[in-house]
Amino acid sequence: AAVAGAVWAVAGGSLPAVLERPLQEPLTSQRIVLWREALALAAEHPVRGAGPDRFGALNRAAEQGAAPDGKPHSAPLQAAAEQGVPGVLLLGAAFGWVLLALYRSPRPTPVVLAAGAALTGLAAVASVGNALSFNQITMGAGLLVGLATAGEGGEVP
Repeated sequence: AAVAGAVWAVAGGSLPAVLERPLQEPLTSQRIVLWREALALAAEHPVRGAGPDRFGALNRAAEQGAAPDGKPHSAPLQAAAEQGVPGVLLLGAAFGWVLLALYRSPRPTPVVLAAGAALTGLAAVASVGNALSFNQITMGAGLLVGLATAGEGGEVP
């Protein structure tokens, strides 16, 4: 939540210059432009969003070469731009559901904590990058959740 909030604050330009300047170099100005475009698109279509995979077509920064892959490089901002508020709520609910499943898991504590840490790290990386755009990563995350929440006989609680 902290990383997603920071991304949202950078995209909205609401961080003080003292905090935003150090972030501009590692994040690159192109990424910040993409985030601001995603936030502007989300503001134009707050309820229904612009539609799945429409960010690349509607992105005004793409003309300047800022979005060669048509993604805003932030999962929460992409959900906001393409699916609106319901998409952001569902993305957050899916992560919360996974954490709840890990909490209720019959697996040993070290397995659950390692899976929770890995998935929280993935969520942080997906907030500032396009990690969830790769099928291998989402499939691996799903496999990790399945292994960490399965019961002894293979049944999922």
